[in-house]
Amino acid sequence: MLVLLPPSETKAIGGEGAPLDLDALSFPELNPVRDKLVSALADLARDVPASLKALGISERQVDEVHRNAALRTSQTTPALLRYTGVLYDNLDFPSLRKAEKQRACQRLAVASALFGVVRGGDPVPAYRLSGGSTLPDHGSLRTVWKPALEPVLAGADEFVVDLRSGAYSSLARVPHAVVVRVVTSEGKVVSHFNKAHKGLLARAIARSSAEPADLKGLVKLAQKAGMRLVPTGGKTADLITG
Repeated sequence: MLVLLPPSETKAIGGEGAPLDLDALSFPELNPVRDKLVSALADLARDVPASLKALGISERQVDEVHRNAALRTSQTTPALLRYTGVLYDNLDFPSLRKAEKQRACQRLAVASALFGVVRGGDPVPAYRLSGGSTLPDHGSLRTVWKPALEPVLAGADEFVVDLRSGAYSSLARVPHAVVVRVVTSEGKVVSHFNKAHKGLLARAIARSSAEPADLKGLVKLAQKAGMRLVPTGGKTADLITG
């Protein structure tokens, strides 16, 4: 199975891995676009004011620009350790057992504005780029990614579970994916704790020795983990909170 997670604006810094090697990433068909965007982001970093504007960040976050400048030379770390925030806190990758970590690295993937999509174990550097960004001379990332990323994800011969947020869902449609929403018992869409519950579901998927092949199997997995996942259509399901 392939579980598509949203990324995070914040990234853990540092790492112990070798510098970025696009050939070490999953989905090598995306490498031409990845290479183009890495070069564009690193080149843009030479102009700090232009970088701040394009990235939508303030002067207090100028270190993010410096990280972009070092994209090809800085150390890497597995994607599930690079991305931070509420979802990844609840996934809590470091606390998983060895076999669970292996499953997480294989089953979980992170949607990325810079890399398109990477599996959990793929070595990536720290960077700053959002799905809604527009880079000078390249246009919106949706325009850049959609022609390359959509065929790759649409052609994935796996059971795909889509937990992405809106900006990243727009980079590529996945027609055969099961889309999971987080809602209250009254059916209201959850915003504040949305990422927390998605992180818990991702953790349950990593911890399970069973690998669901369809929505029915995913519902059963969630139930065993004490979570309530309710199918709402052929390709949608609600994760009920409370």
